[in-house]
Amino acid sequence: MSPDYRKTPEALDRLTPLQRKVTQDDATEPAFRNEFWNNHEPGIYVDVVSGQPLFSSTDKYDSRSGWPSFTKPIDESVVTEKVDRSLWMKRVEVRSAGADSHLGHVFDDGPADAGGLRYCINSAALRFIHLDDLEREGYGAYRALFTQADAAASAETATATATSSTDTKDAS
Repeated sequence: MSPDYRKTPEALDRLTPLQRKVTQDDATEPAFRNEFWNNHEPGIYVDVVSGQPLFSSTDKYDSRSGWPSFTKPIDESVVTEKVDRSLWMKRVEVRSAGADSHLGHVFDDGPADAGGLRYCINSAALRFIHLDDLEREGYGAYRALFTQADAAASAETATATATSSTDTKDAS
């Protein structure tokens, strides 16, 4: 049976004023003055309200926006999108599927080689679970995301090394 990621009165009571304002009232926290914009540790980011896994550090990148930015969610089903016409422009708001928490917005100016999307997310909507704590916190199934990333990085290194040694042989 999968966990029930929903909003409860008890979960809302545990939120800080900023977390409540962001997740429940669709606010935006200040750029560069938030908890995770410059976090480079391995792990996953979950909805601060429900604990639903949302994003992985393997998909996080520095967009220079001042907010945590990701190329994609952990799974497409964990977020919902809706048109946001506030601030006199059309944007796409991102919300958690389980608790309907406001997370931030998605833009089409992300890295092209990773799909071209930038999920610009408020730190106040997230709780970070470090890779070393995944099992203890009940998210052990997500360790596979890092094994896959490690395997891909190792394959890239092996390919680069093989190409380099071929280039060296060709030069001699």
